[in-house]
Amino acid sequence: MEHIGRIIVKKRKFVVVVFIIFSAICAVSFFGVYVNYDLTDYLPEGSRSTKALKIMEREFDQAVPNARVMLKNVTVGEALEYKKRIKRIDGISDVIWLDDVADIKKPLEMADEGIRDKYYKDGNALISFAVEEGRELEITSKVYEVIGERNALEGNALALASVQTATLWETLKATIILLPIIVLLLILTTTSWIEPLLFLFAIGVSVIINMGTNLLIGEVSYITQSVTPILQLAVTLDYAIFLLHRFAQMQKENDDPEEAMIAAMKKSFPAIAASSATTLFGFVALTFMDFEIGADLGFNLAKGIIFSFISVLVFLPALTLSSLKMIKRTKHKRILPEMSGSSRVFMKISTACLILVAIIIYPCWLAQNSNEFLYESTGVVEGERTGEDDASVKKAFGESTAIVILIPKGEIGKEAQLCSELEKNENVTEVVSYVSSVGAQIPNEYLSEEITTGFYSDDHARIVVYTDTAAEGEEAFSTVDQVRKTAEKYYGSNVFLCGESANLRDMKDVVTLDNKRVNIIAVLAIALVIMITFRSLLIPVLLVLSIKAAIWVNLAIPYFEGSPMNYIGYLIVNTVQLGATVDYAILLTDTYKQKRRSMYPKEAMKESLAERFRSILLSAVILSSAGFVLGAVSSNEMVAEMGILLGRGAILSLLMVVCFLPALLMILDKPLGATTYKSDFLKRRSEK
Repeated sequence: MEHIGRIIVKKRKFVVVVFIIFSAICAVSFFGVYVNYDLTDYLPEGSRSTKALKIMEREFDQAVPNARVMLKNVTVGEALEYKKRIKRIDGISDVIWLDDVADIKKPLEMADEGIRDKYYKDGNALISFAVEEGRELEITSKVYEVIGERNALEGNALALASVQTATLWETLKATIILLPIIVLLLILTTTSWIEPLLFLFAIGVSVIINMGTNLLIGEVSYITQSVTPILQLAVTLDYAIFLLHRFAQMQKENDDPEEAMIAAMKKSFPAIAASSATTLFGFVALTFMDFEIGADLGFNLAKGIIFSFISVLVFLPALTLSSLKMIKRTKHKRILPEMSGSSRVFMKISTACLILVAIIIYPCWLAQNSNEFLYESTGVVEGERTGEDDASVKKAFGESTAIVILIPKGEIGKEAQLCSELEKNENVTEVVSYVSSVGAQIPNEYLSEEITTGFYSDDHARIVVYTDTAAEGEEAFSTVDQVRKTAEKYYGSNVFLCGESANLRDMKDVVTLDNKRVNIIAVLAIALVIMITFRSLLIPVLLVLSIKAAIWVNLAIPYFEGSPMNYIGYLIVNTVQLGATVDYAILLTDTYKQKRRSMYPKEAMKESLAERFRSILLSAVILSSAGFVLGAVSSNEMVAEMGILLGRGAILSLLMVVCFLPALLMILDKPLGATTYKSDFLKRRSEK
């Protein structure tokens, strides 16, 4: 590191210029990165709904309706006129209303009441249609122009459009709110007005490079686009703080700034490397998820850790030395005191905290395993038009979710039996198939391709089942299972289901299996890093236990509140909180280990808390602020919930590290020394 440091110091202007040019290129390329808003694209290739979607795309041209318009207080003629205008919008297909299923030339009173009320009730008309994938925002905007303010639009296409509208703006908004908070916190803990800007500039450059290099990957999910910049900034800012604090210490020992910086880089490297390694492995664990959103997010966050690590150890030293005159001119006294008195408080309550955690840890573990989970992420927001439209359509016409069944083509009698049995399901409102629309008596070979193309391909028959359930939930998933079981009774394993409910049902199966795998990998990888860092067998267990206890309490809160959780947010925070906050425990334990060589346990812990509490507090408050800001500004439930969990988790991890871990380390001091290589702990006279 010393040799590399001398090269960086000598070529500092060149280093600064290269980083700025590269970040400028990445800032431009960022706008060329394709953002994917459809989470079903991240289901594993082998999942049943993925196979069904591929068959659908390959063999059928007609789409399944994914949006509904409710026209309020209209006549049949007015509804037909609206239908024509909607149908003319480029990117909209398969527009369906009452005239497609009943003879509207006859008086409506003569129509089948069950069919009529699905499309026209109490003067309100409900038109269904399919929006072309990838163009949801553009097309739904045009639909709103057609239907005006008094009518309502609802459906998965609108949810995707809302997410597309909000993602970039909300990430920018979160950053604008978060930056002044971070600057204020850094001003309180540094001795130069310009140092906070150097921290942010160094990490900001790495964030831009990380997001811009996604152009080489091709695409990222909107979740990755939303949370990666904020998380990368909050999690890796510590690296910059470590380096510049060490530089300030080295300047007191060496008058030459260049030599002081080289020494600072050398001495801070182990701490930065250990901190980044634990966080890195926490994020890498996400890439082992079968649900590929984990790989997308985990890879980007891990890439961000690497770029931040390089930026802090290469760009920041060069930038700092280039800005040395400005740093000296803007010196000020440290505003926030050392807070050494807080150590006495933590020492007094540590035993009580140990007992409290011992009492609640098992119930919290059980509770977080018993949470009710959601798997969908919509852009529907209460109080805004999307939320009001969604509520008004469902109030007037109820829920409607489509399940598409793909079965082998050729046995029309069996197909008719299947459709008949599906119609008996209490949650099924309509079954649309060849036999129900045309009739089993008419061979499809005698009809034009225009009529049969929506029902038959060369190899498969398509049946669309409409249910009155929401897209997800116990009732919705039970209905999907019943539909699949019924179809498999006739066609065995040659049945494929897709549609929003079927996709989410598969998502549930996939991410439930992912949870155990990801947690085990994250815990083992982080424990291995800690074991190598401390050369100890017991320290990894105690440190991981402390943070896992904070995670269990964090994730148990929704259970005790009776609130369902988004499973993706739950899974990601479970890993991210461990990787991002175990550094607090590492910092305190490392200091305690050093001080135990010359002090007894109680005195060593008191000194460690006095010395490290401010640094741990700063790191936790920055990460917590990032999480809560993300939760406050995001209209997407998954991202917002992830932010709140992370914000609360950072505070809980802080409390566990300064209240619970000290008692644990002191009580287990003797086995700690025995299981740590060359611990050299100071022994009492009775132990000598």
